[in-house]
Amino acid sequence: MIHRQVLLKEILEIFDPKPGQLFIDGTANGGGHTFAILDKIKPNGKILAIDKDRDLVERLKAESYKLQADGVVPVCGSYGEMARVAKEHGFYQASGILLDLGYSSWHIESSGRGFSFLRDEPLVMRYETEANLGTGLTASDVVNRFSEKDLADILLKYGEERFARKIAKEIAHFREKQKIISSRQLADIVYRACSRKGYFKIHPATRTFQALRIFVNDELGELERALPQAVDLLSEGGKLAIITFHSLEDRIVKNFFRQCAKEDKAEILTKKPIYPTEEEIAKNPRARSAKLRVVQKMSNI
Repeated sequence: MIHRQVLLKEILEIFDPKPGQLFIDGTANGGGHTFAILDKIKPNGKILAIDKDRDLVERLKAESYKLQADGVVPVCGSYGEMARVAKEHGFYQASGILLDLGYSSWHIESSGRGFSFLRDEPLVMRYETEANLGTGLTASDVVNRFSEKDLADILLKYGEERFARKIAKEIAHFREKQKIISSRQLADIVYRACSRKGYFKIHPATRTFQALRIFVNDELGELERALPQAVDLLSEGGKLAIITFHSLEDRIVKNFFRQCAKEDKAEILTKKPIYPTEEEIAKNPRARSAKLRVVQKMSNI
């Protein structure tokens, strides 16, 4: 399995997909949500499946072919450019749009790009593959080139890391002697910087890796660009569902939804976020931090 989809039952209940409808999955990944929605909108419905990672898109294409799922339209692209991608593929007036944010179990277990502090891999942390990486920064670029102050600021802003200054200082000291090129190197550096600072419920490198991943992929910027595009792409009564995994994402989504409601653009369907059940968390521990928020586009837009 490439990826265990989160909150699938809840997503299907909220969307209530019907045959012939159009949907957009802006973070298709392994297709868990995509194929489940497609099953409800067959035979004439279609779902635009967008993902930044070309490897995952190719896997999605292969799975679509295997399942004869003609209604899936896999596209390698960014959900931050959702309006352009949708227009290019003839997707207008979507009945539902889904964003399942963050990285996946596949990125940790199989990508080999340094997303996990428990593995010894090249310190890349980008969703794009080598073939379409272009001039984008990698995590290695950041930890080796950025000033100690800028590093600390990144760890504090995107990881909410309370030991940001200490970690940045340890990174700066280490790179004077040796370039930091692997996830294991970085994890060890962070551990040394924090090991005497008290008990940790999570691995000391968790927030550092989160911060670098968010920064190099501009995840918060992508989300901010995607939200207004998604609302515009919805049909009257269409629903936008977003699954977040940390407070930075959730804050952006919550504030945007509130603004939409204030401007009578959309109605908030989840006054409080929906969380995974204990049963789902037991089967998929990654789901423990997931939050689902949903809005429905108003009829007067």
